[in-house]
Amino acid sequence: MTENRNLPLRVLFCCGVTQNFFDLPREQIGEVWQAYGKMLAAIEAMDNVRVLGVMDDDRLVVGQSDGAPWTFYIMADVADFDTAVAVCNLYRTTPVGDYNLWRYGKIEARVGRALTVPPAAANNA
Repeated sequence: MTENRNLPLRVLFCCGVTQNFFDLPREQIGEVWQAYGKMLAAIEAMDNVRVLGVMDDDRLVVGQSDGAPWTFYIMADVADFDTAVAVCNLYRTTPVGDYNLWRYGKIEARVGRALTVPPAAANNA
């Protein structure tokens, strides 16, 4: 039997844009989008991270994200808690002009494990 603590963590990174993004003039929005692209590429390139998928919720969620529902989600397997923290930290360190990405967005992580359904118990009838 495999020890669950040795399996990677399954993490749902919930990402949202804040009002600061919407307050920007149109000609400055592209710079923020490019920063998001750099952040996503940095996540993909991180050791101990395997991105399973990214889902954008922008068709049905319009405006800033105060919480759920979020603007987009990243589902990933990560090696450990510190790796999940490093992903979140990209909001603090990804530059956007004179600021960093966390001026325009936010992230929260939900940490769990992949769902494994146990095999059916043998019927001892």
